[in-house]
Amino acid sequence: MILRPSMKQEKIGVLLVNLGTPDAPTTVAVKRYLAEFLKDKRVVDSECTIWKLILYFIILPLRCPRAAKRYKSIWTKDGSPLMFYSYRQHALLKERLPNITIELGMRYGQPALKHAINKLSYAGVDRMILLPLYPQYSCSTNASVFDSVARHFANMRRIPSLTFIRDYAEHPAYIDALSATIRSSFVQYGKPDMLIFSFHGIPQSYADQGDDYPERCNATVQAVVDQLGLHPKHYMMTYQSRFGHKQWLAPFTDKTISQLPGKGVKHLQVICPGFSVDCLETLEEIKFLNKQLFIKAGGKSFRYIPALNDNTLHIDLLYQLLVEQIRYLD
Repeated sequence: MILRPSMKQEKIGVLLVNLGTPDAPTTVAVKRYLAEFLKDKRVVDSECTIWKLILYFIILPLRCPRAAKRYKSIWTKDGSPLMFYSYRQHALLKERLPNITIELGMRYGQPALKHAINKLSYAGVDRMILLPLYPQYSCSTNASVFDSVARHFANMRRIPSLTFIRDYAEHPAYIDALSATIRSSFVQYGKPDMLIFSFHGIPQSYADQGDDYPERCNATVQAVVDQLGLHPKHYMMTYQSRFGHKQWLAPFTDKTISQLPGKGVKHLQVICPGFSVDCLETLEEIKFLNKQLFIKAGGKSFRYIPALNDNTLHIDLLYQLLVEQIRYLD
């Protein structure tokens, strides 16, 4: 028997994934969202039964009312900034790739990841490109997305070929986009005494056990500072948003920022390269709370450099990431 190649053109689909957000800045909505988030063993690696008791009877009752107020402080007429910009990215990519089926799913909350996968399955895709919108790989983010997709496919009779974009920490288009937004901030507000690259933290134990997230963050920073020609004394890399009592990656963003004025740093700018869109951790934690820490400690000028969001260069990057995979599949 002579085997002949199939003439059927494979249908390619894309699954964009971001973290997610509560549906509303209310205690009930935040509790629903945080319960799903904090039950993920990739996020909190604790013994299941004991952790659930702590979560439902201590953490959620105490944390959710405060968290709802924090979310309310960043909420807009268009809703959650994370959701608004994620939908914008989705829409702009669909314009750039009109012949490719692209769906958006959130790892926690809505639109649920499983519904996005089902839409791609109903569309009959033969190959699925999975793009988590986390530039630097971590077991707590990118791997969690992979786990969730794999669990969903475990219940399906027909599954497509899967291409997983692990991360894009050093992709030239990503470095170009970050460098351009930093240059723009320098032009608009002047070159600061110090530029901080603040990344979301993870427990130190995750890195000790093999998560290469710190190395991926450092790779991004080194590529950007090389392109910008920054002197080592004018930039730092820190970690924010720690949770619980475990040892987390250091140095901590908030502690670093509160100490800088005493070391002569009066003009500070902060960028958060690990966030593909602005959200609670950038707008409330960095732009508001950490600015207060800096000014209270004697700083004079604090500027938060926005996430790439729906910036044209960001959409160019996401487009390039997908086209590179599509060409490879062809």
